[in-house]
Amino acid sequence: MSLSNGPLTGIRIVDASTVLAAPFAASLLGDMGAEVIKVELPQTGDPLRGLGPYKEEEPLRWPGMSRNKQSLTLDIRQKEGQEIFKDLLKDADVLIENFRPKTLERWGLGYEELKQVNPKLVMARQSGYGQTGPYAEKAGFGTPATAFSGYTYLQGFSDRHPVSPAFSLMDYISGVFLALGAVSALYNRDAAGTGQGQVVELGLYEAMFRMMDFLVAEYDQLGKVRERAPMLHGHSSPAGTYRTKDHHWVVLVCSTQRTWERLAKAMKREALLEDQRYRTNADRMEHDKELQEIVSDFISSNNRDELQEKLDQFGVPVSPIMNIKDIFENEQYEARENILEVDHPRLGKVKVPGIVPKFSETPGRIRHRAPDLGEHTESILYRLGYSKERITKLKESGVV
Repeated sequence: MSLSNGPLTGIRIVDASTVLAAPFAASLLGDMGAEVIKVELPQTGDPLRGLGPYKEEEPLRWPGMSRNKQSLTLDIRQKEGQEIFKDLLKDADVLIENFRPKTLERWGLGYEELKQVNPKLVMARQSGYGQTGPYAEKAGFGTPATAFSGYTYLQGFSDRHPVSPAFSLMDYISGVFLALGAVSALYNRDAAGTGQGQVVELGLYEAMFRMMDFLVAEYDQLGKVRERAPMLHGHSSPAGTYRTKDHHWVVLVCSTQRTWERLAKAMKREALLEDQRYRTNADRMEHDKELQEIVSDFISSNNRDELQEKLDQFGVPVSPIMNIKDIFENEQYEARENILEVDHPRLGKVKVPGIVPKFSETPGRIRHRAPDLGEHTESILYRLGYSKERITKLKESGVV
């Protein structure tokens, strides 16, 4: 099999977004083989270039987020920049943007104008609260959107305040949904034969809310407002975070009846399977406190590695709680190529997350490192037919 660039080879993406959610969508599409041209403001670029952590003043998130992208500096607030932007979109498949709603429309770059330039264009729009509704024009960031989605309310312990995720969870999840929307629109355009582009848009909070079907059903049918509790409280029993004999933390969950039966056998407590208190998941949840003591005692009597080996033999899902050092040293991560190394113009080599998902025939790959600001401006403008003299004037006027 020849070297593949991925299943989206031949698709051209213009990424006019900044920071996390929408740029992550573009990054995923780039990993799958799409050509991604990142449009950044001259001089300043994407604010993600300034976010930590750092090494020697180099932002360390940039190499992972922006691999497989080219950087074109372009000020689309200026009239000349808007004309170049339209030229760029003439042969693009997808435009990804996350300006506040109506911003591009004010600049004459809304979808109605852009589809006159390219009727096949898919416009993927990420915003805080979506393009419609009374909150549409409010500023939106991932952490506040996580709170708005209902997710933050559930995180933590009942005797303490709600806990926001320790990283930009919402942005990454929303980026996945936006990427899915973009390729779905491409499928409709190409495979379904419509030949027409369209707008795909979502608010930051909506992706997370879509994942909480249990919350909606519970309130709708039972009138119950779920409160904070650790693990899968109200879903499955036994489940929880437990400490081993050698003072490591592990997570175990019995989400199916068969898993519970396997755990009882692994603990050599088969009699529990005949106990009416633990017969079904509903029974176990009702008597969760007593059952948790049994499971905790079992786990605390085993060292982490022997516990893992024992439960693996019985097919019980359990995992140590891994820190990043554990992950770097883990054989499964290595076998799956979940951590890859890329070039960096100043740091030499840096590690970044690998390509997922895996494709048997058209695997994605990291084709080139994350770009310096404006690194590909000239080559992209040359492709669009701009002369060297014109590019020089555009630079002098601050358009590129």
